[in-house]
Amino acid sequence: MTTSDLALSCPAVLVSAPASNQGKTLVAAALARHWKKQGLRVRAFKCGPDFLDPMILETATGQPVLNIDLAMCGEEDARARLFQAAQESDVIVLEGVMGLFDGKPSSADIAERFGIPVALVVNASGMAQTFGALVVGLVSQRPGLHLAGAIGNRVGSASHASILQESLGEEIAWLGTLPSDPAFSLPERHLGLFMAAEIEDLETRIDAASDALANGLPIPLPPTVTFQAPATQAPPALLAGKTIAVARDEAFCFIYPANLECLEAMGASLAFFSLLRDHALPSADAIWLPGGYPELHASLITQNHGMAHSLKQAAASGTPILAECGGMMSLTSSIGEHAAFDVLPGAIQMTPKLKGLGIQFADLPQGRIHAHTFHYSALETAMEPLAHATTQRGKPGEAIYRHGSITATYLHFYFPSNPSAAAALLSRHA
Repeated sequence: MTTSDLALSCPAVLVSAPASNQGKTLVAAALARHWKKQGLRVRAFKCGPDFLDPMILETATGQPVLNIDLAMCGEEDARARLFQAAQESDVIVLEGVMGLFDGKPSSADIAERFGIPVALVVNASGMAQTFGALVVGLVSQRPGLHLAGAIGNRVGSASHASILQESLGEEIAWLGTLPSDPAFSLPERHLGLFMAAEIEDLETRIDAASDALANGLPIPLPPTVTFQAPATQAPPALLAGKTIAVARDEAFCFIYPANLECLEAMGASLAFFSLLRDHALPSADAIWLPGGYPELHASLITQNHGMAHSLKQAAASGTPILAECGGMMSLTSSIGEHAAFDVLPGAIQMTPKLKGLGIQFADLPQGRIHAHTFHYSALETAMEPLAHATTQRGKPGEAIYRHGSITATYLHFYFPSNPSAAAALLSRHA
């Protein structure tokens, strides 16, 4: 790695695809694990606001996985994360979101903005020479992109792999294949991949995919990318001396690592606890209940009368509580047929169809804070919203409710986008 006063250079690659469900997460994890086994320091990032894919990549690298998103996180935030990673790493792997050009901004926008070469993953099952045409077609859409090469996923045989490789011609690098093999497939449910902690043999699966992709040979490092130093400043110490209690367990785990960093940078101490298994809240100045899968653990919520009592006491005493998505769901009277903590007026009905998805922006007294929403449920409540977020298209988005000291919403806020607003959400209201 070379350094200068204003820039750092480090090998980097962005793993993308023509669409979702092509195998980006598996390939990115396999690449990261391969280079880690070579003794290299590997940092991974997830493009977009996803919570689940980063858990897989964290398992593969052994390092926290942050999000890069030009809309939710912003360009300067992304620049700072990549610059920091270049200081600490031998190679950087980014996993794209959806297809290469999907979304505004897209994975292609990130790759072009920071000069990161793209490795295209294509689900090649049921495909032969069209593989090359698809890759060439994608590349031709954006002349400013640099293609690192192509990877065939779910390949049927060695002869199938040869056909795919030949279809690329000599201008596009062939980076290898992953066979169609249940030994390293990753299970999914309605919100995406299973959480890393739920896949008991995840380490084995990642190792198997890594070995299959390498096929006995070391995978060359991607091209070196120069990352410019950011023009960011440390957030103000608005939470100095404060303790924030953060729910974190298998039901409440949709936490951006950057949010935790932001709280600590503002001076807060973090006290983690389980809404499922602990029977009382830790001593704290404020409480953050992030999203997750409360619907999968609703019976434990129903049975945890001690936590319900502790939450009601905290609300009655005016302790600030920020409840995001799953955290909000747990505070209502019920989640489907299961009783919940009954601190917030309303009930949750699970829905078969997606009810909210996308980047949104909430305008609060401290300014605009960026957020994301993704849920298969609906809140039935008589509460009047304090405010509504705005979608990227300028339309009304998710409601934000204020009930006593509780701020509740389906939004997942990205705290670094406005630390002052994040601090206010976790401070006593005037």
